[in-house]
Amino acid sequence: MFWTFALILTILWILGLVSSHTMGGFIHLLLVVALVMALASIIQRRRVA
Repeated sequence: MFWTFALILTILWILGLVSSHTMGGFIHLLLVVALVMALASIIQRRRVA
């Protein structure tokens, strides 16, 4: 689920970069959230294994 959410946020970020610059701050915030979610998923997998 984490990877799906991170992928969706990353795609939205890329679409925001090519569509307009008015929501740039929000789109970059989405990128940060996507990266944090992906890192959290990786850390949790390593901790369990």
